[in-house]
Amino acid sequence: MWDFSIRRALGLMLKTLPFIIFRLMVYFGVALAYVLMTGIGAGVGWGIGGFGEEGFRAASTFWGGLIGFGIVGAIMYALREYLLYVVKAGHIAVLVELIDGGSLPEGRGQLQHASGVIRERFGQASLLFAVDQLIKGVLRSITGMFRTLFRLLPIPGAQTLLRIVEGFLRMAVGFIDEVILAYCIRTRADNAWEASRESLVLYGQNARPMLKNAAWLTLFVYGLAFIIFLVMLAPAALVAYLIPGGWSATGVVVALVFAWSVKAALLEPFAVACMMQAYFKAIEGQQPDPEWEARLDGMSSKFRRLKEKAVEATSIPGGRKEASSAAS
Repeated sequence: MWDFSIRRALGLMLKTLPFIIFRLMVYFGVALAYVLMTGIGAGVGWGIGGFGEEGFRAASTFWGGLIGFGIVGAIMYALREYLLYVVKAGHIAVLVELIDGGSLPEGRGQLQHASGVIRERFGQASLLFAVDQLIKGVLRSITGMFRTLFRLLPIPGAQTLLRIVEGFLRMAVGFIDEVILAYCIRTRADNAWEASRESLVLYGQNARPMLKNAAWLTLFVYGLAFIIFLVMLAPAALVAYLIPGGWSATGVVVALVFAWSVKAALLEPFAVACMMQAYFKAIEGQQPDPEWEARLDGMSSKFRRLKEKAVEATSIPGGRKEASSAAS
């Protein structure tokens, strides 16, 4: 049915408990920031609305809450490189060592150890972010190829089914790009661009089983996230009641934000631990296939860009540091 062990993935989660706690602190902190800023914005809007009629007050409360929510969203967008570098990639680094039978320091040492590994492999956060963006672009091209093949099948009601499949594939890419980064860390490559290129070719060779595993995990992760959302609706409604103006839609937004935080802190690392098992098992003993490399070359400009960056990093002395600058 799938090519990973749920028990082993849960065991890896327990062994990286310091990182799990760190993720919980980060993402629940973000969720609280969304709630607080939305409430503050709504409060300011409600106060301004006191100078007008009831309709004006309702509108100003809504826009105040929306602006507060947007401010946190903008900050999160600005911090996306940091979150990828410190939170996600750091956790991947310790998961890789454990999957390969290595040992890790106890307590906060895990965070410091992971930080050192990521600096060694990728240098600056901007390089890791640039590599990750190109990886996602190539993965979208690979999944796009499968969507094209699916469109050609003479299946009744195929368009509706296709939209469902496309949704699954888009969500699945979010798990797979972190597995590609795991390959770069596992191979201890000095040239992150080249290691990413190789890992993407290997992924293309094994795309069908990998997408099958990703589909199962997508069902599991988003199914649990939906259940968490439903559970959070009751306390979220209380939060909405406390916000000036009693903006009822706030309850749904708060429940979504906290469900997202649980997904990012707990469910995503579990899914990545499962996908890493499946990927490393699938590529064991394999070499990148030149035919698949040529296929990716033809279908993805991002893959060609990745190859260019790999060549630049190889040809320039001190390649990784200067390639990082070129990626910015």
